[in-house]
Amino acid sequence: VHVNDVAGFIGPEVFKTKEQLVRCCLEDTVMGKLHGLTIGLDICSTLHMDVSLDDLDWCITQIMPANPAYLMALPTKNDPMLSYLTTSFSDHVRIREQFQYKVNDAMWDFFKKIKVIGADGRPTEHFGDPLWVYYNYLQAKGDNRTKAEIYAEGEKTMARIRDRGVPLAEGHGERIWDLEQELENQVKSLYEDAKVSIWTVLTEDFVKTIPETVPITTNSIDRKDYVYHPESGESLGSDAIQKLKALRNSWGESIPDIQFIISDGLNPRSLMDDGHLMPFLYGLKTTLKNKGYSVSPKNIVIEHGRVRAGYACGEILFSGHKIASQNKGIVHIIGERPGSGHHNFSAYLTAAPTSIWGKSGLVDHNISKVVSGISDTSLKPELATVQTMTILDRLFTTI
Repeated sequence: VHVNDVAGFIGPEVFKTKEQLVRCCLEDTVMGKLHGLTIGLDICSTLHMDVSLDDLDWCITQIMPANPAYLMALPTKNDPMLSYLTTSFSDHVRIREQFQYKVNDAMWDFFKKIKVIGADGRPTEHFGDPLWVYYNYLQAKGDNRTKAEIYAEGEKTMARIRDRGVPLAEGHGERIWDLEQELENQVKSLYEDAKVSIWTVLTEDFVKTIPETVPITTNSIDRKDYVYHPESGESLGSDAIQKLKALRNSWGESIPDIQFIISDGLNPRSLMDDGHLMPFLYGLKTTLKNKGYSVSPKNIVIEHGRVRAGYACGEILFSGHKIASQNKGIVHIIGERPGSGHHNFSAYLTAAPTSIWGKSGLVDHNISKVVSGISDTSLKPELATVQTMTILDRLFTTI
């Protein structure tokens, strides 16, 4: 049995300092060893924790004498899929040098075979060269193309991956465990952009550009409370509840099929960037109406909103309908956790009979779908509209 301890992924609601992260990793490692388990670590932190890139290096150095079985590894510390910080390939090289760890014999012999490591046990000119490894890989598979042809193909593939916002480590800095300077700068830039994004708030000027808004807030006291205590952003304040009840009463028996909800989430900039929210909002509303859905003209805008705040809105708006089996749904547009290199937002899609909406807490993530990664640099809002429409059709016809 292998146990993987993802120590810091939960975020600031558990860890406030780098010292706490180290303690957690050490405690878990000891407990795993006491139980005879092969336990490895993901020494990680989220981008809304008060742990910097340099802090993470410090944490790794403090933890390694405890000899966890393994560590995670990505091309850089920044995970572009999950938007959190973890250990990079270069961190592994550094701790091997610092603590005299070894690569297992079979892998070390393989590195020598493809001439990444020389006969003297030191890195060669091919160290940190993924194109060279790709070339050797294809040769081992019997590819008879020239080196130039394979390199050209590899360069195109790497460019395509990088264009999608996924960093690839190539070469190294002054020391073999240092990132190449341009990539190092890119990682730092992503980190700094994420920090700005997390603490940005929706501006009044932007909210005014959204038509027919119903502005409400959750029980988060402020942005800091929202970030550090996620549950505060899942429930609605008393004023919000009264506004939603007034909206519900204004419908009478003509309850629309779908209500749009817009929340700042962990990256309000994902909504405020040009060409993000508006094309998606207008495009999806128009498509829904053209397909015969009734859509509320109002747009609920939540300050300090988490995904479950959307479900709380649905419970107030859709409960008590005379036809208990009739499906009603929400489209909850919310800023995603930053750090991927894109200012992405998601659309959480939920549809359920009004009898289900009427039972507090019954509507949750288990019956919802999500279209994620929406931005002008990732999943284009226009394409996201098409995908969202397909899912909504399925939700309304299969429940």
